[in-house]
Amino acid sequence: MSRPQQSPTIRPGRVYAGVVIELPEPVGRELQDWRASFGDPASYAVPAHITLMIAPQDASWEDVVERVRTVAREWEPFRVEIDGTGTFRPVTPVVYLRIAEGAEQCRALHEALHGERLVSASPFAFHPHVTIAQAVEEEDLDRAQQMLRTYRAGFLVDRIGLYELDADGTWRTREEIPFANGGRGRA
Repeated sequence: MSRPQQSPTIRPGRVYAGVVIELPEPVGRELQDWRASFGDPASYAVPAHITLMIAPQDASWEDVVERVRTVAREWEPFRVEIDGTGTFRPVTPVVYLRIAEGAEQCRALHEALHGERLVSASPFAFHPHVTIAQAVEEEDLDRAQQMLRTYRAGFLVDRIGLYELDADGTWRTREEIPFANGGRGRA
């Protein structure tokens, strides 16, 4: 048996800001339940989501919040469609749900969030997705990839969530920031 690996982005004992698109109900709960069924220890640690950025908390929290609010004010709601599974294996042991529609907007949001005080901690190029299995055995990754290969869901994205990962490893919701309805055409 292989030993499951933790996230290559998060280092224990550090504080991070997470900017995410939280999946609405009932899709969010359904995917958390699926993630739990594969034995993923993070299945209920934070709601099902698309991570836009995880950044080390090097700046003041107020600076981070202001950066995220500024970006959100420039955005219009957009649609996301999830379509089947993918994997980052063998690079990292993760199975995810693919973003078929809305991936461009997610990439643009990720880029817009980058600034002097908010820089991604990920060692990988940004790839919008919904993690469905991570830090589990290979056979659980295989099962997740197979069982959700035909999974489909769609929803409107009209806000982003701002979370904080404390030094003890607990994610906490700090704020939900709605998009402006009259953004500058970035939808």
